[in-house]
Amino acid sequence: MDDTVVIALFRHGLTEANKRHAYLGWTDSPLCSHEKKNVVTSESYKRIFSSDLGRCLETAKILFQNDEPEQLSELREMHFGEWEGKTFDQLKGDTLYQSWLAAPFAVKPPMGESFSEFSRRVDSGWEKVVARMAEVNIRSAAVLSHGGVIRYLLTRYASHVKDFWDWKTPHDKGYELVWHWDGWRRGERCTLLREVPLMANPDGLKNTTN
Repeated sequence: MDDTVVIALFRHGLTEANKRHAYLGWTDSPLCSHEKKNVVTSESYKRIFSSDLGRCLETAKILFQNDEPEQLSELREMHFGEWEGKTFDQLKGDTLYQSWLAAPFAVKPPMGESFSEFSRRVDSGWEKVVARMAEVNIRSAAVLSHGGVIRYLLTRYASHVKDFWDWKTPHDKGYELVWHWDGWRRGERCTLLREVPLMANPDGLKNTTN
């Protein structure tokens, strides 16, 4: 039996708030209209998991039209508290914000989450993904989530080590992490990491991810 496990990490489509570079954590924002045209249906994964925020669920409906994702609130983006929906220009005069920029892993946004709270929550969500897959012996899944969540998971499980901010999480491609079953169940780093482009099909025909 093939003992390979594949989990793909996809970021939601570009939103209107992303376009204006606003902090978008638990506050939601609609996908840009062109994003609804430039993603494709995939049937490459046996189970779909998603953040329960609207921008991820909307992306999941476009990418995986025939699947209902399991919603996990633990896969939400970091909660930016009072900074939600605001831009750098709106916040640059705030001394706490400047302290957070200088030490984002140590300073907590007002009424938001610290990085340690965020990482513990994401760890809990990942454990649920692993448990659900193991229960029914599923070997492939996709996770629809957010830039910060994907960066954190890559720092934990990617086959090679990079700092949190060195990982790029664009809206037009994702990552597939590949393990041997035993290593995956032990929480080890994956053995192979590969990029997965999301390619539009101008003819409206079914495509699958590469």
